[in-house]
Amino acid sequence: MKTVIDLNADAGESFGRWKLGDDAALLPQVSSVNVACGWHAGDPGTMRRSVELAVSNGVALGAHPGFPDLAGFGRRAMAMSPAEAADACLYQYGALRAFAAEAGTRIAHVKPHGALYGLTLRDPEVAAAVAESVAKADPDVLLVLLAGPTAQRVIDAGHRVAREAFADLDYDDNGHIIIEPVPEAKDPEACAQQAVDVLSGGVTSVNGTAIDVDADTICLHGDRPNSPDIARAIRARFAEHGVRTAAMHDVVAARSR
Repeated sequence: MKTVIDLNADAGESFGRWKLGDDAALLPQVSSVNVACGWHAGDPGTMRRSVELAVSNGVALGAHPGFPDLAGFGRRAMAMSPAEAADACLYQYGALRAFAAEAGTRIAHVKPHGALYGLTLRDPEVAAAVAESVAKADPDVLLVLLAGPTAQRVIDAGHRVAREAFADLDYDDNGHIIIEPVPEAKDPEACAQQAVDVLSGGVTSVNGTAIDVDADTICLHGDRPNSPDIARAIRARFAEHGVRTAAMHDVVAARSR
């Protein structure tokens, strides 16, 4: 079992007067955060507050670019060429980087959101183009991709990648995550067990198939109604097993040595 892992959360997904998630309760439980950049969720004020919250909690800051789909929360499929997907990620990363610079911090990673994340999984050319774009913007920034063949291809091409698994999403028999259109509350202990399973090298699909998973970071979703409870359950289970959390940069650096 791995004894060091990054625990990340998708957050900063409120919009104007509409509040989504309890980021103030969630961020103290994680080591990295992926902040929405205004296309699938978020707005300038929310982005600023999210950056400030990350800094105050000592949490590594990441950009979470998505499709331009506020109504569908970026979870509906769209057609984008590799170049368009790369430009979309770069544009949103740049917006959050401005807020990070003003707060005296930096962007540590970029993680595509929702259906855009799914597109990187289905289309190797999209994953490659996004990786190249991120690397040109800042060679120290990590790209977060689903642990598996796509992530490995991008790593083999020479890019810096954090391989991600999920504590609060189910897997299908192909090792792909099943994205819910509207996340509901989940059993915190079941999510904690899946996180421990990831540390041990695998998860079980919804049909009972064993899926090998070698991950640097484990994600949970801030828009899930009970995400802080899930995060606390995961941290408690980690403590039982002597597992500590660290920012994904540190985990990837240790893996690369």
